[in-house]
Amino acid sequence: MANFLRLLTGIALLPACWGFMRALFDAIVASAGAEGMSPEALALLGGIAAFALAWMALSHPVKAYVLGHELTHALWGLLFGARPSDLRVEEGGGSVRLTKSNLLITLAPYFFPFYTFVVIVCALVTFAFLRPLPCLPLWMFLIGFTWAFHVLFTLETLGQRQPDVKLYGRIFSWTFIFLVNVLIVLVWLAATTPVTFAAVGSFIANRVCSAYSAVWAFAWSGGRWIVSLCTRTS
Repeated sequence: MANFLRLLTGIALLPACWGFMRALFDAIVASAGAEGMSPEALALLGGIAAFALAWMALSHPVKAYVLGHELTHALWGLLFGARPSDLRVEEGGGSVRLTKSNLLITLAPYFFPFYTFVVIVCALVTFAFLRPLPCLPLWMFLIGFTWAFHVLFTLETLGQRQPDVKLYGRIFSWTFIFLVNVLIVLVWLAATTPVTFAAVGSFIANRVCSAYSAVWAFAWSGGRWIVSLCTRTS
């Protein structure tokens, strides 16, 4: 029954995924503004493009991904009071033992960019001693590079059989992972660009409501057509 309910929830979240995507597009357009992109934004995009090119041209750093994957489980386990132990990292996969688990701990590696988090923590520590933060475009480049690392490996991993995803059902897990990933990008845009958190919230609310309104209108029209068809045949 739990799996069936999660399946229904995942299907019900599909319009929200479309709404979040449209909200992300709105936020990106608004962040560019009339003055165009800042050097920091260009550095961020450069980091994303650099890893994408490395992904296509070089062998994939699988072991680095597996390490980040398992450390993410451990980190989120610690946040929820679990005790991690027996960390194992190999080319073919890895594991970490936790004393407790939940949805967020299980799916965290698919929406939490571990190495991007490491870069941001290093930047904050540097900022605590050196103000203003030196070489800001370089930090933004590293954030873009590590975020692309997270996204591309996540897409590749979700195409395989993952026990983490199977545990909560593929449809529910995929929609949940997608929504949280997009939400993190939206929050990041609000924190680092002229776009405000209020504007991001407005984009999300408007686009999600529009998506569900369209689904409702389609379902209502389809229902009326079916009723009229049944009436004619009877």
